[in-house]
Amino acid sequence: MRETFRAWTEATETFVLEVILGERRGKRATILRGILFGLSKIFTGAVKARQFLYNARILRDSTLGVQVIAIGNLTVGGTGKTPVVEKFARELQDQGRTVAILSRGYRSKPPPITKRLWDTLLFRRESTPPRVVSDGKSLLLDSETAGDEPYMLASNLKDVIVLVDKDRVKSGRYAIEKFGCDTLLLDDGFQYWKLRGRRQDVVLIDRQQPFGTEHLLPRGTLREPPSHLARATTIFITKSDGKTEELRKRIAEYNPDAGIIECIHAPLYFEDVFSGERKGLELLQGRKIASLSGIAQPESFEQSLVKLGGELVYSKRFADHHRFTQQEILNAINRSKKRQAFAIITTQKDAVRFPKIDRRDLSIYFMRVEIKILKGADGFEDCVRKICLR
Repeated sequence: MRETFRAWTEATETFVLEVILGERRGKRATILRGILFGLSKIFTGAVKARQFLYNARILRDSTLGVQVIAIGNLTVGGTGKTPVVEKFARELQDQGRTVAILSRGYRSKPPPITKRLWDTLLFRRESTPPRVVSDGKSLLLDSETAGDEPYMLASNLKDVIVLVDKDRVKSGRYAIEKFGCDTLLLDDGFQYWKLRGRRQDVVLIDRQQPFGTEHLLPRGTLREPPSHLARATTIFITKSDGKTEELRKRIAEYNPDAGIIECIHAPLYFEDVFSGERKGLELLQGRKIASLSGIAQPESFEQSLVKLGGELVYSKRFADHHRFTQQEILNAINRSKKRQAFAIITTQKDAVRFPKIDRRDLSIYFMRVEIKILKGADGFEDCVRKICLR
């Protein structure tokens, strides 16, 4: 029953996304776009009203007395945020900070409904501690309970605290009191205004689709109007190809003072999903390969495999944050083998959602990537220093 509902949800999500991006034609798609356009006007009003209420101090924010760096997007998904959060956390930790990453745990497994009901009835939500994905020593939760992005961050950052809770004021206070943290990283935190204080806002903009379809949700992919870039301290242009003059001009219209840094997601190596064996980037050279992904923008991932010398003979895409079943993995293996693929390549974000399988007749690797700065700072250390001392 649960699998059927999830399949229906993902199919609906994919259909609506295709309507939003104009990939669906016909009367039904046109009518739906009209409805979504009307709803986006309501959403725009709500976003502006929320901003007014915070600016007028009718809705109150909180200050915890530590450095807060919010890293987020204007659009929904696809900017490559998680590697940037990881890079910030690693650099801050190397500079002697005690860092906690605070995530809302998007699509993480909620607590049992009975517990949620009791917590609500007994007014215990405020006192319920956040989920500890990592205590800086051990990985304590699986990807389903934690959410794939917090789990991935905790896996890559062995000495960084990773907490999950929708109330990041509460989880921030917990990080300070329980673990002595002096720096809080808000994963996907640009729209989280409840926690202010000594805060810097880092916004990621995808050079390929900087402002999505130019419409706000649900007609488009924007969470806020582009003019809200005015709140940003620093702007990262991700997936940069160096041709950013027009984008920089538009950013300057909204925020002429923000520092702008251009970067790419550079491949590091390939790692076997099940054995952990690592291979160099030359692994794909001259070989037939297959790809398997459930991310917001699979095209960029697939293109990167071709740039590394692979011949992509089969690709299978699922909805963003898709949790794979054993049968789906086995189907991908069978179809890849029919096309004589040497291996299946996936992303690390997808790999954390793979189930265990016994079959090993076709290798499955994930591609490990890292942020590489092209312009705007001498290196990530310089970038972090500028942001933290701004």
